[in-house]
Amino acid sequence: MLTAENWPIAANMLSFGATAPDGGHIKDAPSTVWASQMRQVKALGIDQIDPTDAWVPLAALSDSRIEEFRSVLDGEGLTIPSISMTRNSVVDVRHGERNLADAHRLIDLAPSFGATIVNTGFMQAVTEKQAAAIWFWLEDGHVDDPALRDLAIGRVRELGDHAKENGIQVSLEMYEDTYIGTPDDAVAFITDVDHEAVGLNPDLGNLVRLHRPMEHPTAMYEKVLPHANFWHIKNYTRDLDPATGAYSSAPMPLKYGYINYRQVILRALELGYTGPFCCEHYGSDSLGVIAENREYIRQVLASAGL
Repeated sequence: MLTAENWPIAANMLSFGATAPDGGHIKDAPSTVWASQMRQVKALGIDQIDPTDAWVPLAALSDSRIEEFRSVLDGEGLTIPSISMTRNSVVDVRHGERNLADAHRLIDLAPSFGATIVNTGFMQAVTEKQAAAIWFWLEDGHVDDPALRDLAIGRVRELGDHAKENGIQVSLEMYEDTYIGTPDDAVAFITDVDHEAVGLNPDLGNLVRLHRPMEHPTAMYEKVLPHANFWHIKNYTRDLDPATGAYSSAPMPLKYGYINYRQVILRALELGYTGPFCCEHYGSDSLGVIAENREYIRQVLASAGL
């Protein structure tokens, strides 16, 4: 039975990035580098991680390196409730088939780590303008091609079939200007996929940080929470000056941002949410904020009598 104390709440390891101390890719680094980074997480009282491919892409590791990774994970006393793919869309025009194969490999690897979710989405690599911005979301990025929507649905169903065979689920991460870039689009897409092993990752933090009009978070969550099976959770400030039309936003701990997560998490529980949480944060001491957010979520869960 899930309780406030045992509910899976992981730290997203994207805080460390993909560059090793020697300048190479972290996937090629000695396992001692992985261990030192995991140890920083453990020192904050966090005992679960999401090894996103924005950090160590497990799908790209050989079988022997996977076992090295598993050994380090066990040695540091950490577990994995979810594995996330980031900016590797299965309908990317150049790399879609490769990304699809990687998603299948993660679906095969996930049960061996005890993970119940493989998270993916349709976001693609940041543009040069996004990379140069203070916050990448202040510049426009990739926009999904409506002509590829049917292909996206077919490939997600394929992943869903594989996930069901392996006793896990696929979650689709909401992200602006993709097929699931608004609550209405996300619900329409998941309805068209129509697969019991596929749900939504209602990462509305990706939306409230944007400098564009949108619904209030409470209204947006009401639409998508019934379809949620996993949750990248983060918060931002959000402000609009009606005199100039200027927006502002910045990352904030869950407790202090624009989204009232106490209200939203309790509503999710009412609707039957039982998926893992994966805490994210950009800027500042992201790991420190993630540790605070983890405890905040546990307190909210406890307030629900769990």
